Amino acid sequence: MARKAKAVEGEGRFTPKKAKNAVAVAKVVGPAVLPVIAPYAVRAAGAARELYDRYQAKKLGVAVDQLGEFSGRGAALHARIAGLTQGLAELKKSAKATDADVAFAKDTQGTLEQLSATVRASERMPAARRKAAHRAVAGELDQLEGKLLHRLGI
Repeated sequence: MARKAKAVEGEGRFTPKKAKNAVAVAKVVGPAVLPVIAPYAVRAAGAARELYDRYQAKKLGVAVDQLGEFSGRGAALHARIAGLTQGLAELKKSAKATDADVAFAKDTQGTLEQLSATVRASERMPAARRKAAHRAVAGELDQLEGKLLHRLGI
């Protein structure tokens, strides 16, 4: 019976008076608690950012310190192009590289520069055109990666 009476009177609700009391308590307690909590909040935010950066770097297949080089919607394609460029450089330096391998590396380098320019240009395109350009670049990269792996003997 007492519970029904309280429910009818509205004591269980959040009233303007209770809100004013909560704000008054926050004004007094906040300045005392904030300096204690702030360093932990900053550390937690930093740890969360570091985890996110590691996730992004792993997703792109690059080191965390290289993450700033690959941004935008074409970041994954730029990372693939950079990896392929690095693979071509290793192919040129290889002791087993033939003249055909070196010629392939030089020809492919020019193609990679064009693909990189295409990805950069597609950043400003409407979504449908950008996605089509990215699919075309990804297809070309798939072919070039396959050829490079074949030449590396993998």
